[in-house]
Amino acid sequence: MLIATQKGLIILAKKNGNWQFERDEFLGMPASLVYVDPRNGAWWVSLAHKHWGHKMHISFDKGKSWKSVAPPTYPRGIEMKAGVQAKLRYVWAFGHGGYGSPDKMFVGTEPGGLFVTTNYGKDFEFIQSLWNHPSRENDWFGGGRDYAGIHTVFTHPVNEQQIYIGVSCGGVFRSDDNAISWYATNSGLRADYLPGIDIVAGHDPHMMKICRSNPDIIWQQNHCGVYRSANSGLDWKEITPQNGVGDYGFALAIDHEHPDRAWIIPAQGDNMRIAHDKALVVCRTDDGGKTWTELRNGLPQENFYDIVLRHSFAFDGKELVFGTSMGRIFASDDQGSSWKSVEGYFPKVNAVVFDLLTNK
Repeated sequence: MLIATQKGLIILAKKNGNWQFERDEFLGMPASLVYVDPRNGAWWVSLAHKHWGHKMHISFDKGKSWKSVAPPTYPRGIEMKAGVQAKLRYVWAFGHGGYGSPDKMFVGTEPGGLFVTTNYGKDFEFIQSLWNHPSRENDWFGGGRDYAGIHTVFTHPVNEQQIYIGVSCGGVFRSDDNAISWYATNSGLRADYLPGIDIVAGHDPHMMKICRSNPDIIWQQNHCGVYRSANSGLDWKEITPQNGVGDYGFALAIDHEHPDRAWIIPAQGDNMRIAHDKALVVCRTDDGGKTWTELRNGLPQENFYDIVLRHSFAFDGKELVFGTSMGRIFASDDQGSSWKSVEGYFPKVNAVVFDLLTNK
């Protein structure tokens, strides 16, 4: 398991039934994101230096050696608005381009630019078709950060011409022609912070995941509830738990073998951003969001202020793991019914991923 933390990349290994510290990389550096390419096992890491900007690294040997990758840059003349040159502020998403294109990788950034490389970062192409979408200039805006950011990008598991992105704040956008053109797919979503009802863009999908075994199913934890689409994102149905727990949060995990099963970790409102009612709870649905079960066994239930960030919740088919904003890590091997704290004093957790190729 790879944990991107505010003080470096931490690698944990399962030994004698427990997750244990194995080693760390980039010690002391803020690792904002980590990604394991399921096609070839490559590890991608982004470091968010306060003084030196973003740095990216890639490893093809499980972190034994690293190669520095120049981060994508906005082309000269690309402007945030008239007279303001766009520049890279944050690397927020990695997503592979499909098994048919084994060298293709997308990178989502703030301020809302999408890039693609086909040579492991030797060159990045700026996808200007998305930047030129008519909604971007006036309807995309900063939420928790200064500018809109692409935090989710994935390719359809079967039709690799179909690409999805999640923009905070902008919404869900889809391309059916390999990024030549894009359209918004936000039908059914609410944006309570905006005037009007039928808002095409300006939504805030905190996290979005597509089911590999049934790619018509896409799940979304939104700023304004939980949603599920059964038609590849063309329409969304709200499935927020009715008791108010889960109406806000960031983290989302899904079961790729069971299209009706997913987990969320609620937080308390955008004005607080703490655990819901200061108690850590995971909610699971086994019926596509018709009903939810609150899972609290083994989780702190008093005076708990942490939240779980959008990239910090992972499921490998057998085990759930998440990390919190104050460095607590919890794991469950029974679908979330009970949890154990991973021993250790960790920094703020920005992302959690499994290396499934290593496990195999």
